[in-house]
Amino acid sequence: MTIRVVLADDQALVRAGFRLLLDTEDGFEVAGEASDGEQAVAQAIEHRPDIVVMDIRMPGTDGLEATRRITSHPELAGVKVLVLTTFDVDEYVYEALRAGASGFLLKDTEPVELLHALRVVAAGEALLAPTVTRRLIAEIVGRPEHRRIDTSAVREVTEREREVLALVAGGLSNDEIAAHLVISTATARTHVSRIMTKIGARDRAQLVVLAYESGLVSPRRGSHE
Repeated sequence: MTIRVVLADDQALVRAGFRLLLDTEDGFEVAGEASDGEQAVAQAIEHRPDIVVMDIRMPGTDGLEATRRITSHPELAGVKVLVLTTFDVDEYVYEALRAGASGFLLKDTEPVELLHALRVVAAGEALLAPTVTRRLIAEIVGRPEHRRIDTSAVREVTEREREVLALVAGGLSNDEIAAHLVISTATARTHVSRIMTKIGARDRAQLVVLAYESGLVSPRRGSHE
């Protein structure tokens, strides 16, 4: 399967570097490029790629707003957003995850790690393994001024599902959750799917954000290093 990608970054040199990397790697195709958020949304609508690699800090419409538009667009449900940033603790990254981005990477990530990230996101998983992701969420949610979401759906989550959710927040895969709880992978997958439905999460990345915001998982409980 070929993974089709749109590259959104205001620096032409950065886009050229990514394009060169993807053009020389089997299984990838650069479907389009964008230098700002407005173009990124337009390219996503025109090409319907598997993934938009999105820089956050761009002139005009930034990557955060573009991520919101793409993830909420009814005709772009299959399009994933992978955020790239130069900052490892950046509130905009947190907001992008909350808006529906499937994960994020730092711009100084090694090429092999970027390719792996694209494959992970294209397969429908969230890029939650890096410790920095969990640290970012825990830091933002832990701030005194942070306002937790208020949703009655939280009350529908069972104690077992809370246990599963804490493991998801710790970055564990379905296989790892199954091994930890001594259940089948299929059962773990079913638990995760039901939780996502109950609290209205688009994918695992947004599920973790909502888990922290709702108080279902605390930074301490969600840590499984």
